Amino acid sequence: MNIHMVRTDIRVAIVFHSGYGHTARQAEAVRRGVEKVPGASVLYLTSEEAQSRWDDLAVADAIIFGAPTYMGSASAPFKAFMDATSSVFASGAWRNKIAAGFTNSASRSGDKLSTLMQFVILAAQLGMHWVNLGLLPGNNLSTGSEAELNRLGFFLGAGAQSNADEGPEIVPPESDLLTAEHLGERVAMVTQHMVRGRVTA
Repeated sequence: MNIHMVRTDIRVAIVFHSGYGHTARQAEAVRRGVEKVPGASVLYLTSEEAQSRWDDLAVADAIIFGAPTYMGSASAPFKAFMDATSSVFASGAWRNKIAAGFTNSASRSGDKLSTLMQFVILAAQLGMHWVNLGLLPGNNLSTGSEAELNRLGFFLGAGAQSNADEGPEIVPPESDLLTAEHLGERVAMVTQHMVRGRVTA
């Protein structure tokens, strides 16, 4: 096949809920990461908007899920979106798309892993391929600092921590936003590789 005919454009959807604005900042960082990859475009939707945009999501090459972790679980509005994907489950419309996720909470742990695992299971049920964060844990040595990427030490996706008494204009910290940006770029690159592979196979 002529190399000039290989498809390099991809569309990455970011579907998220943000209760107070902190997770929205994380979602914006993910978007910046996706847009760093040439040929990548972004469909940026709240979980509520997404429930009326199924056709647009069906043509996305990748979908990145994002929600705050409340009481050890994805927030209720995002869970409503997850439940609404039952129609996608039945049709298989998202089979073989790329998937990834991010979450934020007030505590350093905050049981964010539970939310990321919810996203992984959702992706598996829908036949999607999960992309992990791809970063070693940061700030886990005596010489480390809070400025390091993946300072919270997650592997499945991007985690962020926002102090409960600070607004989204202050938190999450820059290191967590850069970690989210890394996730967006990684997802776009993996998606592009997969799309190219399908075209040339």
